Amino acid sequence: MLCPYCTEGETRVVDSREHEQTPSVRRRRECMHCEKRFTTYERYESALRVLKRDGRKEEFDRDKLKMGMVRACAKRPISVETIDHITTKLETKLRATSTEVASEMIGKMVMQALKKLDKIAYIRFASVYRDFNDVKSFEKEAQLLTH
Repeated sequence: MLCPYCTEGETRVVDSREHEQTPSVRRRRECMHCEKRFTTYERYESALRVLKRDGRKEEFDRDKLKMGMVRACAKRPISVETIDHITTKLETKLRATSTEVASEMIGKMVMQALKKLDKIAYIRFASVYRDFNDVKSFEKEAQLLTH
């Protein structure tokens, strides 16, 4: 582990805690050279593959999931912390489910979370995920929200 202050490679762990809700460990470290302290976060990594609609398989990408929600929530009163929290909850559920997850399942989970959070963000995400081809499809989805 390189110190972010002096770039020396010798550090010691001062404190280590597992996060209760996410699959990660927070470590407080101290540089043996400059004696400054810093924090690192380690996420557990297990091979999670996404089965795409066209049959391809690709590695699960947390950032891709998060960015899809960030785009849907753009200019909405939703904090990045809230999106991070939702992303972590979804990732934890997915990793607990299986080593391979269908992209449709991921999309449905995101839509369910966004529907509870913000109706506009939900519609934005649904319009891309469901690939609305015309205004009627969009109107139909919007009407489902009002009932």
